[in-house]
Amino acid sequence: MSTEEKAYKKIPVEELWEKLSNAKDCKSLLKKHLTKERYEALKDLKTSIGGDLGDCIQSGCINLDSGVGIYACDPEGYDTFAPVLDAVIKDYHKVEKVEHPEPCFGDMATIDLGNLDPEGKMIVSTRVRVGRSHSGFPFPPSATVDQRLEMEKKTVAAFETLPDELKGTYNSLKGMSKEVETQLIADHFLFKNDDRFLREAGGYNYWPDGRGIFFSKDKKFLTWINEEDHLRFISMQMGGDLGAVYKRLVKALEALSKELKFAHNKKCGFVTFCPTNLGTTCRASVHIKVPKLAAAKATVPDYKCLLDEICAKNHLQPRGIHGEHTESVGGVCDISNKRRLGLTELDAIMEMKNGIVKIMEAEKSL
Repeated sequence: MSTEEKAYKKIPVEELWEKLSNAKDCKSLLKKHLTKERYEALKDLKTSIGGDLGDCIQSGCINLDSGVGIYACDPEGYDTFAPVLDAVIKDYHKVEKVEHPEPCFGDMATIDLGNLDPEGKMIVSTRVRVGRSHSGFPFPPSATVDQRLEMEKKTVAAFETLPDELKGTYNSLKGMSKEVETQLIADHFLFKNDDRFLREAGGYNYWPDGRGIFFSKDKKFLTWINEEDHLRFISMQMGGDLGAVYKRLVKALEALSKELKFAHNKKCGFVTFCPTNLGTTCRASVHIKVPKLAAAKATVPDYKCLLDEICAKNHLQPRGIHGEHTESVGGVCDISNKRRLGLTELDAIMEMKNGIVKIMEAEKSL
C-alpha cells in the first residue's frame, strides 16, 4: 500500500450506531456500555485534533464479535469520550474508579523474581513488554504519514543512547525483504498487518511507512515502532527467568525515558490506543506447556477448560502463541497478566508470577 492510500475507510457514526444497536448477539464491552443516552451525548463531540466517536467505535461496530470493541482516537479521547471509555475501562480492568498510582518498578538492586521454571520443563520463553505513546502525537486513525515518520526518526535517535549491552540494529519495515520479514515473524519478533479488529480501527493506515523493529545484538531487547501503539518495548528470552527479563526492560526504559517524552494521563497512567492497555501498560507473559490443563474440563460452566478457569481467578489472560485471537499450538499457551490499571508495574509482575506458579502446580497435579 502506498503512502497515498489508507486502509481505514471512515463510516458515518450514525451508520455505526445503527449496526451496533441492532446487533442481538453482540457481547462486546462497547455494546454493553455505549447506551443510547451516551451515544446522543457524545456523537457530535470532537477532540482538538479532530478525533470523534466514530473513530473510537468503528472497529467494534464492524466486528460485532469483538471482546472490547472500542479504541481511543487520540490521547485526548480518554477525556472527551470518558463517559463510555471510563465504563469500559472499569469493566475490563475490574476497578471501581479510573485512577492509577505513580509508576513503581521496584528496587532493581534488591528485587528477586527468580526463575519460574529452573528445570526448563514447562516454560518455553518469558517476555515482558510495555506500550508507550509519544506525547503530542495522535493515535491511529488520526496520525498522518508525516507524523509516523517523525515518531520513527525520534525513536531511532534515542536508541543511540542505550547502554552498550542493549545497543543493536533498527530495521525499517519499508524496504525490508520478504525473506527477512517472514523469518522475523516466525521468530515472534515482528508484527503483522492481518488483524481485522485493528485494521478497522485504522491501525494499519499508511502501511508500512514509519514502522520498523529494533533489536539488541542478542535479540533479547526489542522495540516495535508504529504497530498498534507508537512504541512497544519488549524484553524476552528463552526459559523462565522472569527476573532477568524484567530487569533488562527496566534498564532500557530508564535510558529511553531521558530522550523521549511519553503521553501520560493523571487518571489513566500511560495511555495507548486501546483502553485495555493503560496504566502500567505492562504485559508479562510466558509461553508455557500446559496440555493437561487445556484439555481438562472446567468446574464452572462459563469456562471452556480448567486453564481458563484458573486464569480468570488469578487475573491472567490465556492466548494462542501467535498473539490475540489465535489458538494454542501443541499444548503451548501464551499466558499473561490481564490487569494493567490501578496497580504498579511491580504489582503487575508479581500478579503474573503468582498466577503462573499456580498454573504450573495445577498442571503437575493432573
